[in-house]
Parts: sequence; C-alpha cells; structure tokens
Amino acid sequence: MGIALEMTTPVAGRAQLRLPLLLAAATICAVVSARSLPLKMDAISELPLPICASDASGGSSLNKVEVISSHALPDIPGKRVTIVRVTYGPGGFTPPHRHAGTVTAYITRGQIRSQLKGGPVEIFDVGQSFFEPPGAIHLVSANASNTDWAELIAVFVADEGAQLTTLIAP
Repeated sequence: MGIALEMTTPVAGRAQLRLPLLLAAATICAVVSARSLPLKMDAISELPLPICASDASGGSSLNKVEVISSHALPDIPGKRVTIVRVTYGPGGFTPPHRHAGTVTAYITRGQIRSQLKGGPVEIFDVGQSFFEPPGAIHLVSANASNTDWAELIAVFVADEGAQLTTLIAP
C-alpha cells in the first residue's frame, strides 16, 4: 500500500525526489567508475601494465599490478601521487626500467631483490622500504624467492600525465 501511495505522489512532491534520485545515480556512476579504475589509468599514465612486465621465459606470468589510488596534488600544481600494489609470483621480476618521478616502495609480503644502476643488489624484507630518484635505472626488481609470493606498495610522485614506468631495452 505504501508503494502505491508513493507512486501517486502529486507533481509538486516529485520535485523533492529529484535530488535523492540524482545523488543515487551519481553514486552508482562513481562505484562503476571506481571498479574500472585500473583499466582506465591510461589517461593518467602508462605505469600499471609495464611495471611488472616480463618475458614468458622468466616465470613471471603470475605478477599483478593494482592501482590503489591516484590523485592530483592540490598544493603542488602539475604533480600527481599514484599508489600501486605490485605482487610478484614465485620467481617473478620486472625487466630493467626507470621511472619519470620519485618512487618509494614498502615491502608488505616476502622479500624483494632490488638494484639501482651503480648500487649493490639488496634484499628487502617485510616492513623495509627503498627509494628510487627520478630517472634512476632499476636494473633488478624481483621476488627473492622461487617458491613464495612477494608484494610491495609503490608510491609514485610524478608530473601529471607522465609515463611513470619505461622499460629499458637490453
């Protein structure tokens, strides 16, 4: 009975329903857009797919990159912070690459083997972090284990629209 009464709401009362309906539609659009965010990141950068790119012979097909968030920095015009979760399967790696901006990585699972050009190969454990300055060549970025998974959270700060990761030809 309540439904029938609401459907016969006078025209004047229907105007009050417009705002709640508009808000509901906007919320649905936001949820649908958020679910497709990792697929729509091309507008922001080329980062998510190449960061864990690998050749099939490297046993890295289990790698996964998930964009957690990406936001313009309002107090630094032209800059954007992008947070990415990188998961390496056993033996997983990223080929040599460099980044357009700064990167701080925090290890959340397993161990990560890393080497920047000119530096030593290092192994980082859960709770440790490392920093990559803009343009540094990251020669080694890999899961240190061939049997366990590894994961890191990478925080990028770069120019708006920059290609965050560029693979380097061997």
